[in-house]
Amino acid sequence: MVSIDEVARQAGVSTATVSRALSGRGHVSAGAKAKVEAAAKSLGYVVSASASSLASGRMRNIGVLVPFLDRWFFSTVLSGIASALMRRGYDITLYSLTADRAERRDIFDTFLRRQRVDGIIAISLELGQEETELLVGLDLPVIAIGGPNPRLTTLTVDDVAVARLATEHLLALGHREIAHIGASPEFDIDFHIPTQRRQGFEQALADAGVTVRPSLFEPADFTIEGGFRAAKQLLGRPGGRPTAIFAASDEMAIGALLAARELGYGVPEDLSVIGIDGHELGEFFRLTTVDQFPLGQGERAADAMLEALESSDEEAPTHRPGELPFDLIVRGSTARLPV
Repeated sequence: MVSIDEVARQAGVSTATVSRALSGRGHVSAGAKAKVEAAAKSLGYVVSASASSLASGRMRNIGVLVPFLDRWFFSTVLSGIASALMRRGYDITLYSLTADRAERRDIFDTFLRRQRVDGIIAISLELGQEETELLVGLDLPVIAIGGPNPRLTTLTVDDVAVARLATEHLLALGHREIAHIGASPEFDIDFHIPTQRRQGFEQALADAGVTVRPSLFEPADFTIEGGFRAAKQLLGRPGGRPTAIFAASDEMAIGALLAARELGYGVPEDLSVIGIDGHELGEFFRLTTVDQFPLGQGERAADAMLEALESSDEEAPTHRPGELPFDLIVRGSTARLPV
């Protein structure tokens, strides 16, 4: 096994310089760092995790709390976190935080207290006061994505503004009979994102002088299948169909596209459809969306975590709600209402 001394000899630097260059801790000139990395690569040297943790007091491991592992949005945010941390030599440990109170308590009381992580990132989880206190009591950096928490550093998207932007796009195209596919109560958890998106939708309609009609709302479960079923309900009701659908997620919007085509409606000739997220399938389906850059959310959370680890308490950044960006991406699923 190659030792750190061999790397130092080949690079022509001290072992301390090798340690700083490969751990990312402490100042090393660009030239010295390049020499160390080249020597380590040519010799096949890999930093020992146990030795690194003993030397730095760090495990080089970040715990990530996530509510769902099988949903595209969460897995994409997670991918951004993992990629950014791996580039800096950190591993991640996943904790699936379900709605079960006993399971959640075990994670906070047992797993996180083992001190096997240097910090914690929570993805779209609304943490109660007791859970927040337990996290703060660990004395570790915590970055939360998806909602405000006055006790924690947060990275937040303004979901009301996101929904307003999507709805205003349809209104600007002349649509007034606009349906909304949102969420039923069992899916409206953790920061009540579906409720906030419905509020933004209704606010935009009210500002435009359009009456909000409960008959043009249909709940679903944030899946393609759920969006498909909801759209068929909306398009099959008597009393006139909507000319546009705003779905609270891209997956539900894709389901609405498929339902419209199955029923013989052209998109966007007969029906405009818009979603939210920036799903990777959006371009394939030519879906107009409000992209909230989930991969970038993960990368920014990882960067904020690394900054917190490398800063003193006084220097640690505080990210205010609404900081995460979003943008309207217009494709072929929306068009001006025919006269």
